[in-house]
Amino acid sequence: MNDQTTAERPNHPTPRYLPPQTPECPTRVSSAHGDRLDPWYWLRDDSRSDPVVLAHLARENAACERWFAPLAPLVAQLKIELARRVPPEQSGLPVFEHGWWYQARYREGAEHPLHVRWRDGGPEEVLLDAAQAAEGSAAYTLGSLEVSPDGRWLALTEDPLGRHQYALRIVDRTTGQSMPEERLGLDADLAFLNDGSVLYIRQDPVTLLGHQVWRHVPGTHSSTDQRLYTESDDAYTLSLSRSRSGAYIYLHLDSTSTSEVLYVRTDSIEPVFQVAIPRRQGHEYDIEDMGDQWLLRTNEGAADFRIVQAPRTALADRSRWETVVPAVDGVVLTDMMVFESHLAVAERVAGIGRVRLLDRNGGTDRLLTAPHPAATLWLDVNRDSTAPFLRVAWGSLAHPTTRMALDWASGETRVLRVDPVEGGYQSDRYRVQRRWITARDGVQVPVSLLARADTLSDGTAPLLLTGYGAYGYAMPAVFDATLLPLIDRGFVYAIAHVRGGDELGRAWYDAGRLADKHHTFDDFVDVRRALVAAGDVSPTRCCATGASAGGLLIGAVANQVPNEFCALVAHVPFVDVLTSMLDDELPLTTLEYEEWGDPANAEDYRTMAAYSPIDNIRAQTYPAMFVTGGLHDAQVQYWESAKWVAKLRKYQQGTAPIVLRMNLDAGHGGATGRYAAHHEIALEQAFLLQCAGCVDEG
Repeated sequence: MNDQTTAERPNHPTPRYLPPQTPECPTRVSSAHGDRLDPWYWLRDDSRSDPVVLAHLARENAACERWFAPLAPLVAQLKIELARRVPPEQSGLPVFEHGWWYQARYREGAEHPLHVRWRDGGPEEVLLDAAQAAEGSAAYTLGSLEVSPDGRWLALTEDPLGRHQYALRIVDRTTGQSMPEERLGLDADLAFLNDGSVLYIRQDPVTLLGHQVWRHVPGTHSSTDQRLYTESDDAYTLSLSRSRSGAYIYLHLDSTSTSEVLYVRTDSIEPVFQVAIPRRQGHEYDIEDMGDQWLLRTNEGAADFRIVQAPRTALADRSRWETVVPAVDGVVLTDMMVFESHLAVAERVAGIGRVRLLDRNGGTDRLLTAPHPAATLWLDVNRDSTAPFLRVAWGSLAHPTTRMALDWASGETRVLRVDPVEGGYQSDRYRVQRRWITARDGVQVPVSLLARADTLSDGTAPLLLTGYGAYGYAMPAVFDATLLPLIDRGFVYAIAHVRGGDELGRAWYDAGRLADKHHTFDDFVDVRRALVAAGDVSPTRCCATGASAGGLLIGAVANQVPNEFCALVAHVPFVDVLTSMLDDELPLTTLEYEEWGDPANAEDYRTMAAYSPIDNIRAQTYPAMFVTGGLHDAQVQYWESAKWVAKLRKYQQGTAPIVLRMNLDAGHGGATGRYAAHHEIALEQAFLLQCAGCVDEG
């Protein structure tokens, strides 16, 4: 390895760290392709109540606090800087839906918003005070909030633990009283039929996967609820949505590579879901109703989608499909919205978003793009197909989101709002770029960069590199005010849009999953090396961060090139790949065979074994690492991070700390609320600043 690409920890003192001892008690993890011994399997406690496990996690947190104690003034300062960017009173733009304006609004100091609605010229109605509902919960999440068509009932799903297990609550708006019975273990989605009954999704009690759709009549006991649908294939997730026309409720069934949509009319007296197009392996689609026609966004014959229309009675008849928007090489069709006079289509080209408007009455089509080459433009919230306007938004890493409305009648576009950023923020003080680097196999990988305008490209700046590269998720390069404390201290922030995401379409996703997963890791490392070679950043001050599947990326990089980073941060990391994928009773496992592989298959097993972070730890010098977990996490179980840290410490040959912080009150997303998350962010940033040599020891 060239010395210029090697990252040694800067020569400066670090806080004393004495981590707790993690006892070993080897447990055999069996598979058809060989057994493995797991010395820390005892840390798994599905009940999350074992006093021995909880005591160990408490010791980890105490040790974490000791490590950060010398940095307490810096952490406090960072929290002040984060908070001062948040407007004391903050509100979202009102959203129009079938005659009502809906808005979420924060009062000064509130962690969660007040949800209200009103008609033009009418009084405001309070639907929910989420701050009150969240009292006593550090991870409260509101899933859905819906009002029945007659206005009497309010239905909402709430998750107090961040475990993605929601409870359905029905409120009689005439009395303000909640119904006495609760339905627990649900997904977040719900939808009202016109008669006031509400549809919701029940989870399997073992896997926590949504698998059944039920109908509840407000005011009746849950024992009388009616089951409308059961999905027997555990490779599919379920979700509900109401069509923007208001005429239908859609039930979306999605696996990694296949989808199916069912629908029911909202005016149904005895609702029965109808299949739009029967599932076929590899066919992904979604639908919109358009009068007597269906509009279909489909990948059949078009890897990155095309849009066709067909008669309502013949949607599944391919011979009746008429092309509306053809497939074009290099253009990914990501969304569509039907309005009375236009069709709005969201596109992505070279990873940058834009919106195409098609006049349904034969007028001139329009293409909307962002005004900055490193910015992206997207369809904003548009819930009503009869609305006289279209909302779009654009932004970049340096430009806060600008929300605009395009008037269908006049064709004029006006700015509704630039999302406010307090503290005197000015975008022209920052430099944002979109760049391409050449990976080791010759593929061009896009990178998004943010730095202060006065940060020099002289090879001295610290780097914070992040990425994800899984599930076909395109990592957005949009404004995030929480990055500013690092950027203002000289960091260069970079997003590596690695293979495994969907930035460049389906082929980009496929090139970073299953047997090709190594491309995700290779691209990330190659981006770091290219930025060092270009003089954008210092070779000895490179840091990286990732969460969930992005934490897997961090774990793989830690094993492969530990000498190229001075600090790594992994949030709720998916690092025990083999053991988790061998357990089909864990949430998500069966959904993800097409993403990571099925370990029952020998080739898939070998592929995962080759990169699974916990299985590839070896005796070497690891960089400083800060790892987080959530006790109630249902997506990546808390014991993955705890076990990973224990093994890393055992094999660590250097002196850099490996620090674990376990949030005992939250799940996958950590603490919720406008300010509650600032403490976790400040800890991460203090860690990075310390390890990159940006802390004044005087």
